[in-house]
Amino acid sequence: MSCKSRVCEGVAAGQVDPELGSSRQGSISPSLFRRISVMRTPSRCGGAASVLAPLMLVWLAAAAPDPTPTTQADLDVPMTRSVLLTAMEFLSSRTLAPHTAKEFSLWGLGGISALDPGLHVEERGHVVTLLSGQTATLSRDEPAEGDLRGWAELDTALLANAWTQSDTIRAAHADGVVQSFFDELFNHLDPYSRYVGPAPAKTDREERSGGDGEIGVSLGEDTTVSSGGRRRVRHEREIIVTAVNANGPAWPAGVDIGERLISVDGRSVAGRAPTEIEQSLRGAPNSVVTLRLAPPLGGAARNVSLRRAQVPPETVFAFASDPLVVLRITSFSSDTAEEMSQYLDQAAQDGRMRGLVIDLRGNRGGVLQQAVTAAALLMDRGVAVVTQGRDPQSNHIWAVQGGDMTNGAPIAILVDGRTASAAEILAAALSDHRRAVVIGSATLGKGLVQTVAQLPDGGELFVTWSRVIAPLGWPLQGLGVMPQICTSRGAADAQRQMDALRAGRALDSRSVVRSREVRLPDSVSQLLDIRKACPAALGGDNDLDQARALLGDRTAYRAALEMVPEGTQTAAPKE
Repeated sequence: MSCKSRVCEGVAAGQVDPELGSSRQGSISPSLFRRISVMRTPSRCGGAASVLAPLMLVWLAAAAPDPTPTTQADLDVPMTRSVLLTAMEFLSSRTLAPHTAKEFSLWGLGGISALDPGLHVEERGHVVTLLSGQTATLSRDEPAEGDLRGWAELDTALLANAWTQSDTIRAAHADGVVQSFFDELFNHLDPYSRYVGPAPAKTDREERSGGDGEIGVSLGEDTTVSSGGRRRVRHEREIIVTAVNANGPAWPAGVDIGERLISVDGRSVAGRAPTEIEQSLRGAPNSVVTLRLAPPLGGAARNVSLRRAQVPPETVFAFASDPLVVLRITSFSSDTAEEMSQYLDQAAQDGRMRGLVIDLRGNRGGVLQQAVTAAALLMDRGVAVVTQGRDPQSNHIWAVQGGDMTNGAPIAILVDGRTASAAEILAAALSDHRRAVVIGSATLGKGLVQTVAQLPDGGELFVTWSRVIAPLGWPLQGLGVMPQICTSRGAADAQRQMDALRAGRALDSRSVVRSREVRLPDSVSQLLDIRKACPAALGGDNDLDQARALLGDRTAYRAALEMVPEGTQTAAPKE
């Protein structure tokens, strides 16, 4: 998706789910531009409304290029101070609950003891002291609780002193010391906030952006049998195209599965392994590679020149189960909605789709905005999700308008106990609007959104800054999506539910209704009591069987939709 960039506090940030991380830059096809309009409206505490049509993602640009990961023998005191100060500036206004610089610092300094139990930090009488056993090695007067710069200076001084005192601390290297500081700090926050060090963060950024240039094909081997005269038989190995990524350059160039690869840039592929050849297809983005391809069943070979590009992994896979179309979404990356759009376009052109199954089982989430855009492809209008946090920029009402590409075809969504985050957002949005029926088990219940900051050392902070609220006003965190048809209690129980729905009634809609009645602040016991009605479990074949049965029976489908209570959609986050 295309991005608008702006710089704030010298930190790179974005609104994401933790399973995937920040979005990469890309583009939306013109077809998707025509179909959807997504409105992201800040709440009354967030300033003026912002209309995004189509969806425009707002990310903060990185303040500097990726630095080289720390390898020096000594602790880089200026860099450490800069990292800690930048992190605390970022955290102070964004965590779900307010915390002081003093709290962040004392939590983080616990990382010294985590590395070397012989050292510990003690606070007494407004003095912070590093001790080796019972011997004080450095004492500093406390700054004011909210003095970010003062506490960053104090933290750095104690870390530098610990570095001189302990072989164990030095053995962890500078990156390890900073990692331990943040690990201990984030132990006091939610389970999704975290720090990723420079080296893994660099790798993650490259993976999110597609990494090196490639053409988007997978290769394999095939063996052909031919006669060689005097009844001799020859077995010849051929390299064939086994998959073509719809996001890569090979797809629009017409490269097809089953085609035989003869050469790459004039060099024969005979005798080479598919993995070796795939590596040769990679290179600098925008560089050109030429393939010589032959049809699967014989015929004239052709040359295809392709310009390498950064290719994100495919996340949407489709197959027909007449008269249904099944879309399996494995995660929500920066191109997921575009992939969905292509498959729905094709299904609409074929004209044979009588129902749609969206399989979100095992989907751990991804980019929040992609879940919203996916909902926009299947809903005419309405609120898809609300995000609510302490920072005004985290408060948004994500509304969609004008894009049901299925023309109202019935939809079933398959979920299980691993379905999380952005996947839960899509399931909740379509279910709350009575646009789809959810089948499976209670989902994971991951309803927190992270913002991402790139730090001066090249590391990244993932900080939870908002809660996810479904259209009917209930929180996803800890609760998850309760399905209208529960399959985790066994096939016999699922069949009883389906028999009742065919008769136009719901066997037990209480758990669905109760889940939609939950409001913040909630209690853990209340959430657990609701979830036990359909225990989280791994999905199975029965999920798809139930979806086929449901979408083939109008009475059952209508009865299942009506299990979700009607109500006023969320208009704004609570203050």
